[in-house]
Amino acid sequence: MSILTAIAQNTLFSMKPKLTLGSRAFWLRQMRQWHWISAAVCLIGMLLFAVTGITLNHAGHIEARPSVSERIATMPQTLLDQIKVLPAKGKGVMSDTVVKWVSDAVRVDIRGREAEFSPNEIYIALPRPGGDAWLSFDRQNGEARYELTDRGWISYLNDLHKGRNTGFVWFLFLDAFAIACIVFCITGLVLLQLLSHARPSTWPLVGLGLVIPALIAIFLMH
Repeated sequence: MSILTAIAQNTLFSMKPKLTLGSRAFWLRQMRQWHWISAAVCLIGMLLFAVTGITLNHAGHIEARPSVSERIATMPQTLLDQIKVLPAKGKGVMSDTVVKWVSDAVRVDIRGREAEFSPNEIYIALPRPGGDAWLSFDRQNGEARYELTDRGWISYLNDLHKGRNTGFVWFLFLDAFAIACIVFCITGLVLLQLLSHARPSTWPLVGLGLVIPALIAIFLMH
């Protein structure tokens, strides 16, 4: 601890700007304001990511029991005629009439979803957090088959943590959440700097937060 304290005193403290009483009070108020705001914004998300960090770390020990459900419907002849004339190879999106029929008959939204064409089948992958799904059309008899695999709420939360199959809005949320966490950490660091004179153990503890994972990474990872 004494070595870390000496390093902190010779580096961080030596670089600390000379603040007047008024300017120090101003920055203290600003940092506290931004710190509690970012803490409030990040609170639920940080709890979620902390819990799912544990579940992901122990994924091999958490038994998943996927449940599979299936829905089948047969297209009317007018729609069957539409899919019969689609290309035998390649990719594309289904027409609005097919999309509406699927929504009513199979209760699945395929708007904007890319379909893969083959001579006998049209296949649409519908990945989702916590599971998987797909929809296929038989080009001969018009049978639409939808299959949904649900791996449970733990898998769902784990996929939210990883941003797996979560869509563009969740992608943006993760970026915004990360920025809020950065604000929380930086303002916390500045507050530590402003208040460290009354807490001698501040920088040794901060140093441990760096030294412990660094030592593990260097010496204990294979």
